[in-house]
Amino acid sequence: MDVISAYGHDVVVVREGAAEVVELAHGGAFHLLVDGGPTGGTFSANRLTLGEGADGAKPHFHTASSELFYVLAGEMEFLLGERLVTAARGSLIVVPPRVHAFGAAPDVTADVLVIMAPGVERFEYFRQLGRIAQELAAPDSLLPEQDRFDVHFADSAAWPRVRTR
Repeated sequence: MDVISAYGHDVVVVREGAAEVVELAHGGAFHLLVDGGPTGGTFSANRLTLGEGADGAKPHFHTASSELFYVLAGEMEFLLGERLVTAARGSLIVVPPRVHAFGAAPDVTADVLVIMAPGVERFEYFRQLGRIAQELAAPDSLLPEQDRFDVHFADSAAWPRVRTR
């Protein structure tokens, strides 16, 4: 990532291959593009690749941020409240601070750009998810960090029901 001065402000430039990559167990990965700090908290962005039918995130919500998803390739499933929405390549989904979950559609891989606004320093959250995926950390290790990363885990009977159909 480069931060250059232009227009009297700092401009963030992340070139192809420059993002930190956090590997996930299902063959996917987080590509950490920009965290909230370099953008002055206006947004943060990552690219998420998911293996066939892999969960991207279990039910959760953010108290301060909306989350924008742009499906670059494949097909995604989103739980929005109690409703399952399928989104193919080229689809844009904007989720306000409400309970949601997402993953690759069954038998399909997915590639999605994720932007949160306002931005939160969350790269360490994604790194911890990578450690959990590699069984180097316990899944509940994120519980004490929910406020820090503005990721609050939620119960939903709908998500396991629709994901195991």
